Amino acid sequence: MNKEKRLEILTRLRDNNPHPTTELEFSTPYELLVAVALSAQATDVSVNKATRNLFPVANTPRAMLSLGVDGVKEHIKTIGLYNTKAENVIKAAQILVDRHGGEVPEDRGALEALPGVGRKTANVVLNTAFGWPTIAVDTHIYRVSNRTKFAMGKNVDQVEQKLLKVVPAEFKVDVHHWLILHGRYTCLARKPRCGSCIIEDLCEFKEKVYPDD
Repeated sequence: MNKEKRLEILTRLRDNNPHPTTELEFSTPYELLVAVALSAQATDVSVNKATRNLFPVANTPRAMLSLGVDGVKEHIKTIGLYNTKAENVIKAAQILVDRHGGEVPEDRGALEALPGVGRKTANVVLNTAFGWPTIAVDTHIYRVSNRTKFAMGKNVDQVEQKLLKVVPAEFKVDVHHWLILHGRYTCLARKPRCGSCIIEDLCEFKEKVYPDD
């Protein structure tokens, strides 16, 4: 895909949604960190349902520690892998209190050192909480980037590096939100909604799907 086509795709996505953000519900960097960590192999809807009860009780590392592993489990037991996630949330809270004064560090290395936090989670926190031009590649972004030929790669790391290379600076902060939402609601995994896609004429996917097909 050439540079002009990518620019037009990004421009249309921006015009359609000028101020995108995550669909996870949060009000502080710590709430975002917890929500993103809980969202691994789970839907944002299921995470939001759990955190609506969890965050009023514990939305700081110290309050989370007071809740304890069993208390966290009770609040997030509707989410997949909740046992491991609860343990990681408590371990991470302890590290944040011990090493970072109870604050979420604006530092990739420090974030990735937290239990249950990988590169994707760190990218989301740095981008959404702190405004960094990072690009978190999940399954939606991986699929959309490869299917449209916008930024192809054999794994999420390759797609991330390609996106960082080809996306102009003015779009970098928001691009991962646009691509996630596009993959979640339009460029679906099994049956993409090509007939209602705002970038359909620019997409280089050869097997487009339309309502009458």
